[in-house]
Amino acid sequence: MQKMIKISQLTNNFPDFSVGPVDLTVDTGEFFVLLGPSGSGKTVLLESIVGVRRPDEGKIILNGVDVTKLAPENRKVGIVYQDQALFPHLSVRENIYFGLRYQRQIEKKTFSLDMVIDTLGLRVHLDKSPQALSGGERQRVALARALAIQPRVILLDEPLSALDPCFRGEIQRLLKELHSSLGTTFLMVTHDFNEAFYLADRVGVISKGTVKQVGTINDVFLQPQNVEVGKFVGMKNIFCRRDGETSVHVGNLSLTLNAQASQSAYGLRPEDIEVAAKDSFPADFHVGQGTIQSVVRQGFGCEVTIASGRDLLLIHLDQKSLRAQELAMDSPIHFGFSPASLHHFPR
Repeated sequence: MQKMIKISQLTNNFPDFSVGPVDLTVDTGEFFVLLGPSGSGKTVLLESIVGVRRPDEGKIILNGVDVTKLAPENRKVGIVYQDQALFPHLSVRENIYFGLRYQRQIEKKTFSLDMVIDTLGLRVHLDKSPQALSGGERQRVALARALAIQPRVILLDEPLSALDPCFRGEIQRLLKELHSSLGTTFLMVTHDFNEAFYLADRVGVISKGTVKQVGTINDVFLQPQNVEVGKFVGMKNIFCRRDGETSVHVGNLSLTLNAQASQSAYGLRPEDIEVAAKDSFPADFHVGQGTIQSVVRQGFGCEVTIASGRDLLLIHLDQKSLRAQELAMDSPIHFGFSPASLHHFPR
């Protein structure tokens, strides 16, 4: 498949932080989501692609053209920021059409700005001021403005994070609908897993300025390539094989490794560990014992911390499992997990 975005060895250096070198490709028409914690370099990467930040090194290729030194208005890239960045002195209509004054030629083959306006439900708001709109409505205006120039690429910088929860699902649905109908390449950065699950064709994880892994949702979330990605996607229980040993310790358990296993680190998701007052687990489970250190309510479930051996194990219980257990502080508890749940980090 043709690559719409190809980033090669991109580097941005700052006094106390560096982004890169970054290598990343996004297919034409793909909805790509780049995940990462705050301060990981997500916004810097977007600003480099749109052209408002010149990289210190590397190349940015869009649709086969090197745009590294091109001005932003010549790149055919739209961007939507978290805070919308609308012009308060202009009407909704004027905001949407603002970027068109800088476009030398607008292709009108299959594109309809009226369709975008109607899809986003903005027709009744065109003559209003942005200040008269809700947060979700303002974000829709920002999206329409970015799409008005018929960009090759739409960049989305955490567009949902500042919205009330009741608006997020609505904007997610609209993003998916517009992506499907327009076929435009979308690159979105976020730290929200639910947004990635709903929208992404593929995802990447960026941390400390470099892209750590790229793949499908299943690739990244179920098969993280290293400990850093594993921790970010929720594999909170990490166990390291000690030098010279052929076993890995999980709490008070010592698990013998395959003779060919060269991995030095292993992980367990909190939701993959079960607890019981007695050893009533399936016969093939690895079963250990520990002491309950804390029980923290989280919505309709809870996070349980168990001390076992040298480790503190984090375990997530849903409401049903929580009701079935009598969890008392400092009381002994059995924990168990399927051998298939123990993830081997390739590197």
